[in-house]
Formats: sequence, C-alpha cells, structure tokens
Amino acid sequence: MEVLLLGIYSAFVWMIFIKFKWLPWNTVSQTIVVIIPIVALTALILTLNVVCPSSADVRVIKYVVQVVPQVRGRVIEVPVDGNRPVKKGDVLFKIDPMPYQLQIQQLEAQLVTAEGGSRELDESLKGATAKVSEARSAITSANSKVREVNARLDLARKRVEQNRELARTGAGSKFDFERAETDLKQLEAELALVQSQIAQSIAVEASARAGEGQVRQKLGARVNGDLAQVAQYKAQLAQAKWDLSQTTVYAPASGSVINLQLRPGSFATALGALPVMSFVEEEYQVLALFNQNELTKVEPGNEAEIALETYPGRIVKGKVDSIVWAQGQGQMPLSGTLPQTGAAALPPGRYAVKIDIAERDRKLFLAAGATGHAAIYTDHVEAIHIIRKVVLRVGSYVNYLILKLH
Repeated sequence: MEVLLLGIYSAFVWMIFIKFKWLPWNTVSQTIVVIIPIVALTALILTLNVVCPSSADVRVIKYVVQVVPQVRGRVIEVPVDGNRPVKKGDVLFKIDPMPYQLQIQQLEAQLVTAEGGSRELDESLKGATAKVSEARSAITSANSKVREVNARLDLARKRVEQNRELARTGAGSKFDFERAETDLKQLEAELALVQSQIAQSIAVEASARAGEGQVRQKLGARVNGDLAQVAQYKAQLAQAKWDLSQTTVYAPASGSVINLQLRPGSFATALGALPVMSFVEEEYQVLALFNQNELTKVEPGNEAEIALETYPGRIVKGKVDSIVWAQGQGQMPLSGTLPQTGAAALPPGRYAVKIDIAERDRKLFLAAGATGHAAIYTDHVEAIHIIRKVVLRVGSYVNYLILKLH
C-alpha cells in the first residue's frame, strides 16, 4: 500500500513539475517533494499502528482431549479411522465386556442371597416378638393362678385349724382333719408348681427378649431402608453396571482422532498418564498476539479481519472477544529463593487477543495450528482504516505465492 501511495504521489509530482511545469523544479521544490512523503508515510504508519494494529502471529487453537478409558481391559473393536471426522456420540473403541458381565452376575446372586437373609431376619423378628408375647401371657395367667391358689390355700389352712380343734375336743372326726390336711398339701404343691411355671415363663421371656434384641440389632443397620449388607451389594452392583457401560467409549464431541495407533488386541488401562488416543475437537479459538503498546485503543467488540495462509485471497471476518491480560512473565513460581533477573532483562512479552469469528465464516474449516495475519479496527480515526484493509488483502493474495525452489 505504501508503494501504491508513493506511485500516486510520484505521478502528481511528474505532472506538476515536469509535464505541465506549473511549479519550478529547483533545489527547494525537490527538497520539499522528498520530505513530504517521508513525513506523511511515517505519520500514517504510526497512526495506523495505534488505531488499527496488525499482527503477523495469528494462531488457530483447537481443544485436544486425551482419551483415557474409565476401565481396563482388552480392546476388541476400533470402528473409527484416524484423521476422519466423527460426530459426538460415535463409538471410538470397545473393551471386552465379559469380565464385567460376570461380575454383575456374581453380584446379582449375592444380592438375592442377602435379600433372602433380610426376609429371614424379618420372620425371625416376628417369631421372637410372638415368643415374648406368649411368655408374657403365660406369666399373666400364672400370676392369676397364684392368686387363686393362695385364696384357696388360705381357706384350706382355716379348715385344717378348725378340724384340728374339733378333733381335739371330740366334736369332729379325725378323718375330716386328715382330709383337710391332705387338701392343704395338694394346694401347697399346686402353688409350688404354678410358681415354677412363672419362673420358667420369666426365663422364656428373657430368652425371647434377648433373641428379639439380637434380631433388631441386625435389622437396625440400614441404609435407605435396606440392610447394610443388601445396600452394599446394591452399590457394588450399580458400580459394576457402570463399569460395564464404560467398556464402550464414545466421542466426547465432533472432531477427529489424530495419529490413531490403537488396534484390537491392545490392552487399555484406566491411567491418566497413558491415553490411548488424542481427539481433536471441531471447536476452536483464534488468538492474535500483539505487542503491549499496540492494545491501548483496542476494546472488546472491535471489528477484526484475519488472512490465513491456508486460505489465500480470503478474508475471515470477526470481532474482538477479549484481551488475555496475562502472560508468563507475570508469574513467579513458589520458591524460598529470590527471583533471578539475569544479566539482561527479558524482552516484554506479548498479549493474546481472542477473536470471535463472524457468523458468515463460522462453518469455515480452520485447521489446528493454522497461522496468518490479523488486523483490529478500533473506533478511532476510522477514515484511514481502509489503508489497513487494503494492506491485509494484498498480503492475503501474496499467500498464493509458494516461494521455494524444489
């Protein structure tokens, strides 16, 4: 662009001083003719660098996912091809599911056994509770029997005393006295039997209560309404089913697998340090690096244009999304020593500007690692932005030239 402006300026000078000779061509005019383009171009370039800065370091960055399976096992199928586009949810590879299916069957059997044991404990609790109630009823009945026997025993003792007195005075027979004594002994024996039954019932009740307490203690360890053992098997079964679902690995997004080396028969492990493939997503971000003093007028929302070497002659439209106001020189590692500044200061680092691609170019394929030039058009001195646009477009067409000799 500067050459074009110099050519136009030279044409005007030739017409004014040489062809039409409107002004004299002497030392003074020659000096002025030389100074004007130098000063004008210098001022123009310095102004352009402030109001519409440009960068020769534009980078297309894509997200790369290191694919690591959640479970370990032998790979049995790899249906994708390397460097071919895949959609989100497509199968990347499969791990042999047999060990996990067998584990599920084993846990299902253990769960059925544990649930059966839980039902047995419920029935045992009902039986122990029934025994306690039965023992209480027996104790209550025996206590009633004791009161009845005691009443009869009091009456029998009175009759023995009465018959003894009558037999002693001769008013009664000795037979009646002996029969009264026999009745008294029978009632005493009956009382002893009932008391023995009460003691046995109390022992039975204590034993039943102990059994009930043990069953309740076992039933008391519950998680969400299930016995602890049942809940444990359910959790293990859910984990086993989840492990089985992870034997098939799907694409996390739309993109492609780069440098695919995984093959059926390989052994995959669930270790983050050992990914089995690298997946490059379609999503990308475009960064342009600028010197620090070039961003004084740049703001989010400013118009931006990009000329990538992968698309000669094409201008990609966009807007400034944000400025990454951070770079490596702004961080010091955690250390107990003083920072080393070195013999000479490091050159100032550049800041990255994130550019949001316009809707019209959103579906344009941008290769990861693609480079090019970019220009940002601020809201200041918009009249001279056309010069930067022309320069950028000329540079874009220059990308058609492949300058190599072999």
